[in-house]
Amino acid sequence: MSELSASVTHSATAKGRGNLLRTLLILTFTALLVFFSLFAPGFFTLSNIESVLLNNVAPLAIAALAMTLVTSMGAVDLSIGTSIDFACLVLVTLVLHQVALPVALFAALLAALGVGLFNAFLVAILGVEPFLATLGTLFIGQSVQQLSSNGGQPIYLLSQVLPDGFSAISHGALLGVPLPLWYVLVLALVLHLLLHRTRHGRALTFIGTQASVARYSGIGVGRLTAVAFVLGAVIAGVVGLMLASNVKAWVPLSGNAYLLNAIGAAFIGTTFSSSRRANVPGTLLGVILLSFVANGLLLIGWNFYWQQVASGVLIFVVLAAGALSARQKH
Repeated sequence: MSELSASVTHSATAKGRGNLLRTLLILTFTALLVFFSLFAPGFFTLSNIESVLLNNVAPLAIAALAMTLVTSMGAVDLSIGTSIDFACLVLVTLVLHQVALPVALFAALLAALGVGLFNAFLVAILGVEPFLATLGTLFIGQSVQQLSSNGGQPIYLLSQVLPDGFSAISHGALLGVPLPLWYVLVLALVLHLLLHRTRHGRALTFIGTQASVARYSGIGVGRLTAVAFVLGAVIAGVVGLMLASNVKAWVPLSGNAYLLNAIGAAFIGTTFSSSRRANVPGTLLGVILLSFVANGLLLIGWNFYWQQVASGVLIFVVLAAGALSARQKH
């Protein structure tokens, strides 16, 4: 009885530490918002908040959701930037050649799907470690882009070749809500239901925690791994469509700008979970945290490189605090 009581007490203490950590993170974020509202000109204006949500939060959130799907099975996808770039390249190229917009959009997502299929082949069929497989895909994708663009020359779209509805991809609205926020909402809801409300989603997270046990349990580890990489690549491809519509161009390797923050947001999200697993709400909180901190630093005069330093320190502190909390549970 005393052992049972001690176990219950230990579990309650561990849960209390986890709740305390999440509370401290929320309070820290709130303190940062207050600081920026006082010292960053225009930080809490409606126009700035809308700009951050549409230009920073929305694309990063979609990239981070793609990363969350892969990290839920204990892996990481270093090639989501390649999926973004390939989708953007195909869409811009086909629009430039006046291909019908629905066909161009479909082909662009197929390009991202191709990246996912290549990763799935390397990981699920050949048995290459996900980190090494996606790193290889990243290098191949960078080389392909450099070779196909004469060393990195962008492809620009002139206004006269833009089809109807092209700009609406990133600037349209539905029921008064900008379309990019709808993309995030729909994808987040679908992914949350997939991971937490379906048998396949629960099996995917089981692979992430106990891969060897999952194999002996009869779970199709290879099949689920392949699906995760393919679906994650397609989700990342949506960012490529938004980039093409917003910038009216394809800029080689621009998708890689989302990679590190997407990884950071996904792993920050695990800190907000009592089970320390990848989850959609936590990832979205991580995206909001990184996006608004970067915006606040920009408004107070920090250049891009110092913003990256600050984001890296922030990610390190959050993950270190989460790791310390997890260690104290044992």
